[in-house]
Amino acid sequence: MLTIILDWIYMLFTCFSLGFFFAWVVEKVFHYSIRQLDSVLAAGLIMATVYAETFSLFYRVNIEANVILSVACIAICAVLRKEIRKFLTESIGSLSRPRRIMIPLLFVLWSYFASRCYYRALDMDLYYGQSIRWIEEYGVVKGLGNLHCRFGYNSSVFALSALYSLRFLLGRSIHAVNGFIPFILCFSLLDLGKAFHRKRMFLSDYARVAAIYYLTIICDEVVAPSSDYAVMCFVFFIVIKWLTLLEEERGQENIAPYALLCVVSVYALTLKLSAGFILLLTIKPACMLLREKRWKETGIYIALGLLVAVPWITRTVLITGWLLYPFSGLDLFQVDWKIDTGMVMQDEYLIKIWAKYANTLADTSLKSWLPHWFRNGLSSTERLLVLADLGSCMAAAVLAVSVVIRKQWQKLDYLLAVAAIACSYLYWQFEAPLIRYGYAYVLLLAALVGGFFLEKFKIRNMAYFALLLYGAYKFYICCDYVIAYRTGPYYIWSETYDHYELESYEIDGETFYYSPYEWVTGYDPFPSAPTKADLELRGEDMRDGFRQRK
Repeated sequence: MLTIILDWIYMLFTCFSLGFFFAWVVEKVFHYSIRQLDSVLAAGLIMATVYAETFSLFYRVNIEANVILSVACIAICAVLRKEIRKFLTESIGSLSRPRRIMIPLLFVLWSYFASRCYYRALDMDLYYGQSIRWIEEYGVVKGLGNLHCRFGYNSSVFALSALYSLRFLLGRSIHAVNGFIPFILCFSLLDLGKAFHRKRMFLSDYARVAAIYYLTIICDEVVAPSSDYAVMCFVFFIVIKWLTLLEEERGQENIAPYALLCVVSVYALTLKLSAGFILLLTIKPACMLLREKRWKETGIYIALGLLVAVPWITRTVLITGWLLYPFSGLDLFQVDWKIDTGMVMQDEYLIKIWAKYANTLADTSLKSWLPHWFRNGLSSTERLLVLADLGSCMAAAVLAVSVVIRKQWQKLDYLLAVAAIACSYLYWQFEAPLIRYGYAYVLLLAALVGGFFLEKFKIRNMAYFALLLYGAYKFYICCDYVIAYRTGPYYIWSETYDHYELESYEIDGETFYYSPYEWVTGYDPFPSAPTKADLELRGEDMRDGFRQRK
């Protein structure tokens, strides 16, 4: 836990420095001020990710990357010291007393959660650890996906985890990023208290309730450097910020906040490909920019989106030979390290079978898998949520028709947010409905549509009472977890990867390890994979990459 806190202090420094520099540039270019501390930190986190991914294209993400990053952040603080001092003074000074208590408390609480776990995702020792280790040791390696298909699942969070693992300093890899992201999200969630003062719930408040529910579910899982938790938290962040902008009528004259949130949506896509439908939000700023013929700004926003996406796409192509993996529909590259088409299609289908609780491809018809998945793949609460979501999709469609008929165009922006979440939910539901892949869509869809009708028909007292009961219950669950795992030996060092008995073999003189059970391998020894691969090196050593043996 102490090592995580130290790591987070370093993350706070670097992310704030990068984020503040970005906010300073935005103010100069777009004349829009980013004043929320969580927005600055989120911007810095995205910049750190892009930096780590870009660095990995040329060299390992280790001590060298951190030295350059630290020097750059120190330089930013030195040059912008007056602006930073003013920003921090205003930000801290504007905090209410409850917030001044809650923010440090949440910082310690999430470091506690990130140091130990009740449930650790199996993929942590299956391929997360090794994926991060490859970035720490070599950066990007051509054809790495040939060693095992899971290494082709290129998430930008792995590069970020490698940057902040501090293995060079601590002698072991610290996986603390997935605890830091929920901490940033909590800044926005504290605004839920305003609902009690105004005696009215906004739509963004219902999104906050959904986010709090999600965080109480993953608090015992964030020890794993998974892409699922990171992308779900950023989906909540985007939707809450979007709705808050609409409700407060800030940014109505300025396109910048909406366009910048769309850039964050591109970042969510790099965390996990299934977040692609959140990009529907780009419709609003695109229409505004085109209507006003602001071609220069349009070009800048497109460039920002490409800046976020291109390093991730480049890494995917170098690792797999495919533009998007595992998606066999875009076969654009003919390179010698390319993963075989048949393997890509098999991997694509296996994901669907696994998520749908099906046994074979023949069982993936809707009539076959849906009842089995509903009975065996969900808890009782999750079944209720899915039923509520299916009803919400129909209600949202009726609402959209009503808005068009009545010409209530002021509601289109809200409908756009609901449509983005509804499309994300439907894609998740019918493609790969493993609950952890799409928990944000499951919760947000029901929360937003349900919240709209609760406010429309003014059923508020019941909503507030339910919210208080819900909050008390979740607070009890959280306290119970903290107490139950207080005796774990993780107050200095956090819980780390497990060790397994592996066997070794050679590829062109290089030693590799694999599991005799075709199962988990952990972080050490390196390099290892769940299965033994029939490959050859593309050059003299592993830096040159791998390809299928001819």
